[in-house]
Amino acid sequence: MSSGLFQNFLRTLRPYQWVKNLVVLAPMFFHKDLFLSTAAGPALNLVVTIRAVAATAIFCLLSGAVYTINDLVDVEVDRAHPLKKNRPIARGDVPKPFAKIMSVFLVVFSLGTSYLLDPYFAFLALAYFLQNVLYSFKVKHVPFGDVILIALGFVLRVLGGGIVTKTYVSRYLLVCTALLALFLGFGKRRHELKMNAAGKQRPVLKEYTSTSLNIALGITGAATVIVYTAYSLDPMTRVWFQSDWLWLTIPFVLFGILRFLFLVIRNGDREETNESPTQAMLSDAPFVFNLLLWLFVVIAVVYHLRPAVS
Repeated sequence: MSSGLFQNFLRTLRPYQWVKNLVVLAPMFFHKDLFLSTAAGPALNLVVTIRAVAATAIFCLLSGAVYTINDLVDVEVDRAHPLKKNRPIARGDVPKPFAKIMSVFLVVFSLGTSYLLDPYFAFLALAYFLQNVLYSFKVKHVPFGDVILIALGFVLRVLGGGIVTKTYVSRYLLVCTALLALFLGFGKRRHELKMNAAGKQRPVLKEYTSTSLNIALGITGAATVIVYTAYSLDPMTRVWFQSDWLWLTIPFVLFGILRFLFLVIRNGDREETNESPTQAMLSDAPFVFNLLLWLFVVIAVVYHLRPAVS
């Protein structure tokens, strides 16, 4: 494989989208034994960490395979699109036979590796792949169904992270993951709807309205905060972590939801910017700082602030 072909195929895998797979690592941070007590002090549990990172890599390869399959299916449509015509397969930089072979290889390799990691994880990985194929071929044209199926993919990834790290994943956490994914997905759709010629870029947008998406954003954003609050205050959460302080993280979640809403509405009302909500979120200093603070407090609560449960 020449370096040029490799680079173009790597672009087809959309590595910039792999950040979404970091959600696989979420259960790891709630693992009670992520840090082990040693004579030299707390040490990172390498077994748990390596298994979590391996699971994340598998989901990255599977999602890359799905992007490749999607580009193969839509190649003729992409060639007529002002932006998508520059995708490697549409431009002919990556030959279709080569893309087909590599997509099959990635799927087989990923599923085989996932089975070696854990048979139950392999089942979830297969479900994730099939869910993405279903989205690419059918559901992406169904309003609201498209975002719901994407949210399901995040739930599967969190479950996968829990399985490989042997971490109990609360039902609250799964519901919160689904609601947060819906919230982010509807924010993305609202941004796309505001862009010029939105229906040409994503046909399903013709079925959406700003009002319906604003309502969906309000419902899912509020529900995310409510469910996370219930999770933080749940007696089972207190017993599991042997800590009564997880509620301290609630303000960070509330700020994150409100800040994302602010970015979605602000950017959607600016005709001069095409910055997506995800790009705006990751480049917004207050949002990133708040996210880091949330992570710091979660780790501090779970691993250090552990008063005895009465």
